[in-house]
Amino acid sequence: MNTQTSSLAGLIWSVADLLRGDFKQSQYGRIILPFTVLRRLECVLAPNKEKVLAMVETTRSMPEEARHKLLLNAAGQAFYNSSRLDLARLGETHTLDNLDSYVRAFSNDAREIFEQFSFEGSLAKLEDADLLYKVVQKFAHFDLSPEAVDNYHMGLVFEDLIRRFAESSNETAGEHFTPRDIVRLTTSLVFATDDDALTKPGVVRSIYDPTAGTGGFLSCGMEYLHELNEHARLATFGQELNPESYAICKADMLIKGQEISNIKLGNTLSQDQLRGERFDYCLSNPPFGVDWKKVEKTVKDEHQHQGFEGRFGPGLPRVSDGSLLFLMHLISKMRGSTPEVPGSRIGIILNGSPLFTGGAGSGESEIRRYILEQDLLDAIVALPTDMFYNTGIATYIWVLSNHKPTERKGKVLLINASDMHSPMRKSLGSKRKFLNDEALDKIVGLYSRYDMAELEAGGIAKLFNTTDFGYRRITVERPLKPAFYPHDQERIAAMQADKTWDRLDQTLQSAILHALSRFADSKLLSRATFKKQLGALLGSIKLPAPAFKLICKHMGEQDDEAEICKTKGQLEANPDLRDNENVPLGENIHDYFAREVLPHVPDAWIDENKRDDKDGQVGIVGYEIPFNRHFYQYQPPRSLEEIDADLDAVSREIMELLAEVHS
Repeated sequence: MNTQTSSLAGLIWSVADLLRGDFKQSQYGRIILPFTVLRRLECVLAPNKEKVLAMVETTRSMPEEARHKLLLNAAGQAFYNSSRLDLARLGETHTLDNLDSYVRAFSNDAREIFEQFSFEGSLAKLEDADLLYKVVQKFAHFDLSPEAVDNYHMGLVFEDLIRRFAESSNETAGEHFTPRDIVRLTTSLVFATDDDALTKPGVVRSIYDPTAGTGGFLSCGMEYLHELNEHARLATFGQELNPESYAICKADMLIKGQEISNIKLGNTLSQDQLRGERFDYCLSNPPFGVDWKKVEKTVKDEHQHQGFEGRFGPGLPRVSDGSLLFLMHLISKMRGSTPEVPGSRIGIILNGSPLFTGGAGSGESEIRRYILEQDLLDAIVALPTDMFYNTGIATYIWVLSNHKPTERKGKVLLINASDMHSPMRKSLGSKRKFLNDEALDKIVGLYSRYDMAELEAGGIAKLFNTTDFGYRRITVERPLKPAFYPHDQERIAAMQADKTWDRLDQTLQSAILHALSRFADSKLLSRATFKKQLGALLGSIKLPAPAFKLICKHMGEQDDEAEICKTKGQLEANPDLRDNENVPLGENIHDYFAREVLPHVPDAWIDENKRDDKDGQVGIVGYEIPFNRHFYQYQPPRSLEEIDADLDAVSREIMELLAEVHS
């Protein structure tokens, strides 16, 4: 954010000085934000205001629909205001009535913006505090005309105001908007490989953000396309949960001439208000690590009953983090790829957990599996930490496409941009770093050029096959070889403390204890022998299977010298020694097992009953993207001599300090 923009935002926020005392800090934004929107709309309409007023007079007797179109045409915008009033002319008396009349004179789409701000309630409170006229006069003197503040910088002003509002009310600013350097990078990555198509005359494309916030991604997409082709048209679509962010987004799209009925209010996961729509470009920064308990029933019902006909066919992530739900939602919004319509591209910002959370067969792994096996993932860019206003965690941009060019098919590009940041002169919340133009150009260049020589050299960009991230989890079993200790009093006491023991008949309990005391040997290396002798010692008393299982549990212990247990001629596995091995996809599991497992545990075997549900082969298929592992650089430890020298230096310093104390 440049100095001019920051100064303007600070000037507008200074209205809070008037509110202090009569209003809580948490209420400032609910007054300042809608007034800022109102003044911006007023300034945008100002050049054609007289034309609109003249049209109001000449169209009074016309049908409403025809009159509406003529007024829009006179305004030269997607909205109008039919009142002769403006903020400077409301008057010191009857200010509330005049302002209410002025706001109601906006066309329906613009008026709805103020309804989402609950503007009417805020005005009444200002009137009661005798502050309404003073606040109105303040805003009337702010120059928010497009000539003074273009749309891009006006968006930055709104973002700065929301950040100040969030900080004053202890809310989370990052839930409302994404820093513009990250927006620019994500947008550039998504549009990068389509530059040739986008420069053609008359091109029309659509862009969608299911977590629209204040409309940063939608605005940046429009700006990017306009830079390439000023005659191109980008239709914007979005949905936002927060009413105030929704109102600002809708105002921004309104000023830019977009069809604002395409901007929806509501929860995207539980109520997709653009159901059935498909888009050319999808961009999103969903909230990091936020649970989806509130919409759990709706999401699970869609997953169970609609499967792949719905949005969540591949699987569901754990309830504690809904990031991957938004990714699947975006995938459902992709157009099919045809010669006429090339398909869709997605850019989404996620934290680190979607890369690796969940083992083979889990919801997260199955979602990654679907994305990679359908060859949708094109690239992932690791961002520096401390890039967002509300968190300093590591974040990643995922780029997906269902129309990869030939050289990208079956491939995934990883770019490690975690060290490409510049320090901010002044921190904004948790945001202490930003990506300058040079860093943005380098990242986009690495992605779009796909320079094989540079990629093969390693460095910050590496190319992988989609299968490189897959593995097959095999279950490794080892035989049950228990030794039994019938005279061990600690084991007997543990058995008696077990809840299962309490459910046995007292006669059986006494018989078991008596039989254990009569064993001739203190240690037996065969379960069959132990069972046979125990049965003989019990005599006519029958030993139920649950009782024998309880005795084995407490009196037995794995012993490599003991006899292997068998059931119906088959080796019996010891569940306590069960383990898993992840075998890279493409490698024979038996070759891997012979090389990596048998040399260490020669009696182990693979449980071939554990098979993948989809391909039926032994082992459960899983996918993870261990980003940091692929870019890890070994740092050798310091030499012992160097460490000793440091310790000696510290010791001397301590002794000198002690000497000063005693002198």
